[in-house]
Amino acid sequence: MIDALAQAESAVAACLDRATWAADEQDLVTALDVAHRLEQRVAAIKLTLVRELDGRGTATAQGASSTAVWLRDRLRLGVGAARRLVELAATLDAAPVGVRDALAGGAVTVEQVRVIAETVDTVQSVAGAAAADKAVGVLVDWAAQFDAALLRRLGTRILDHVAPEVADAAAQAALRAEESRAARDRHVTLSEQPDGRLRLTGSLDTEAAALLRAAIDPLTAPAGPDDTRTPGQRRHDALADVCRLALRTGELPDHGGDPTQLVVTTTYDMLRQHLDTGTLDTGGHLTPEAVRRLACDAAILPAVLGSTGQVLDVGRQRRLITGPLRRALVLRDGGCAFPGCDRPPRWCDAHHIQHWADGGDTSLANAVLLCGHHHRHIHHGDWTVRLGGDGHPEFIPPAWLDPDQLPRRNHYHRRR
Repeated sequence: MIDALAQAESAVAACLDRATWAADEQDLVTALDVAHRLEQRVAAIKLTLVRELDGRGTATAQGASSTAVWLRDRLRLGVGAARRLVELAATLDAAPVGVRDALAGGAVTVEQVRVIAETVDTVQSVAGAAAADKAVGVLVDWAAQFDAALLRRLGTRILDHVAPEVADAAAQAALRAEESRAARDRHVTLSEQPDGRLRLTGSLDTEAAALLRAAIDPLTAPAGPDDTRTPGQRRHDALADVCRLALRTGELPDHGGDPTQLVVTTTYDMLRQHLDTGTLDTGGHLTPEAVRRLACDAAILPAVLGSTGQVLDVGRQRRLITGPLRRALVLRDGGCAFPGCDRPPRWCDAHHIQHWADGGDTSLANAVLLCGHHHRHIHHGDWTVRLGGDGHPEFIPPAWLDPDQLPRRNHYHRRR
């Protein structure tokens, strides 16, 4: 085996030196198909090796606590990826011969193998070995046309094709099995990045996925013609808006004896001069512009220190736009006041038109409702906001957008 793999590795390495620009389009497509099949065949070999090493106890013999931990160090994998590799090796080992042959022949992908094996296992438990054998053939044929996600969806009705007499009862069993898998696999991982950002990964069960979509989908549409965010950025901002709303309700459990909230620490002088950074209670850092924006929000408590470190302000209620003042603001603006935005009041922050650090007071005449996106836009962009003669907010576009800088208003909420 070692000699054969060494020869294959040399052949693959030689391909890397070939000039793809010199090949015609059909040759490139054919080469892509061959490379894909080769990738699956190599995956089959890798899983077979992992399964054999796991069965022999090689990892523990070499001092590791498990095969997954050993693979993490040996192959420089994340521990999650290493665990999935061990689990898939066991799944492939227990799968029908037809499934293993399909992967070894490059006809299916590793993820499709997982789906096929789990589906066939369900079929065998409710309809017997003969139906399971038929299911393997059907699923492998489908795998040539559909990706793993669609293959799993089609697999819920596989018995319509291989054992129609028990299909309805089995569909219920399959649904319960899928629900059980989803409950078992549900997780959310928050990984701190070196620069203070957070990487969010996970798998939601069906119910939680529906709740998340219901919460963020209304907030992921472009906020207007000037919204240049990508779909991924809009989903990010929608999730942040949902968190702000949850903090604003005051119904979250206490954390360390205090209401759940975010604390940002900065110095008063630095805040006034737009210098230095703010420090979150989670340990991350923010620009002074971000601190000034967050200071508008009653769910974010700015802890402002004097030059000697004494606390000058920790979320003074007289500065925050809450209670009757916020209700009056909602009645006046009706939602995000930025032109063309339809975000409702519950998704909005109360923004000081003249920032409190610059001497701005907390009053209806110095406040405007802005959604999360347009709040950031006002703090970081070239737009300015003021109250018109009738007491309603109007926005002055930058000169590069409108040389005449004619004031613009949001007519959406007023029409409603």
